[in-house]
Amino acid sequence: MILQAILLGLVAFIAQSEYALGTSLLSRPIVTGLFTGIVLGDIKTGIIMGATLELAFIGSFSVGASIPPDVVTGGVLGVAFAITANAGTETALLLGLPIATLTLILKNIYLGLLIPAMNHKADDYAEEGNYKGVERMHLLAGFGLSLMLGLVVMISFMVGSSAVSDLLDKIPDFIQNGLTVATGLIPALGFAMLARLIINKQVAPYFFLGFALASYLEIPVTGIAIFGAIVAVVVVNLTHIQKRNNANTNTEESVDDDEDF
Repeated sequence: MILQAILLGLVAFIAQSEYALGTSLLSRPIVTGLFTGIVLGDIKTGIIMGATLELAFIGSFSVGASIPPDVVTGGVLGVAFAITANAGTETALLLGLPIATLTLILKNIYLGLLIPAMNHKADDYAEEGNYKGVERMHLLAGFGLSLMLGLVVMISFMVGSSAVSDLLDKIPDFIQNGLTVATGLIPALGFAMLARLIINKQVAPYFFLGFALASYLEIPVTGIAIFGAIVAVVVVNLTHIQKRNNANTNTEESVDDDEDF
C-alpha cells in the first residue's frame, strides 16, 4: 500500500514536471491512467479509465489567464481509487473531477503566492548577472509544484478513497457550486482573451463560418476541422499564386521601363 502510494506520487511528480522541463503532454489522463494501471497491476483498466477521463478533461488546457482543474491529481487519483474499489469508469469520473477542482485551490495558492516570489528573486539574480540563480529559481518553481502534487496524490491514496469522499462531502454546497461555475467560466474567459488578440477582419469570417456549420448544419467538430484544413490549403495556395503573379507583373513592368529608358 505504501509502496503503491509512493509510486503514484512519483507518477504525479513526473507528469507535472512540464512546468520545469516544458510541455510534453505527460500530464494528460490518458498517459497518467496507463502508468496508474501499471502501478496497481491493472493496465487494461487504467488505459480505459484514463481514456474516459481524457474525454472529460479534453478542454482542460491553460489558455490566457485561465487555469483549469488539475488533470494530474484528478487523473491519477480518479483511476487509482476506481481500480482499488473494483468500480467502473463512472467512479473514476465521480472522484476525478471533484479532486481536480479541489486541487486547483492549492495550485492557485502556489501559482499566486510562491511563484511570483521566485520570479522576483529571479529578477534580482538577472540584474546581478547570475544566470545560475535564474536557472535555479526556474527549476525550483517548476519542481516545487510537482512535489506538492506528488505529495497530494501520495497522501490522498494512503488515506483512502472513503476519506477523500467524506472530505468532498463536507465542502458546503455553495462552494462546490461556485467552483463548478468558475471551472466553466474561467476557460471561456481565457479563450475570449486569446480571441481578442488574434481575431481580426481577415480571420473573423472563418470563425463565423465554423460556427454556422456547427449550429445550422450540425456538422461535427471533426468535419469542421477537415473543412478548415482544406480551406486553409486553398487560401494559402491562392495567396501564393497571387504573390507570384504580382512579382511577375512587377518584373515585366521593370523590364518595360528599362526598355523605354
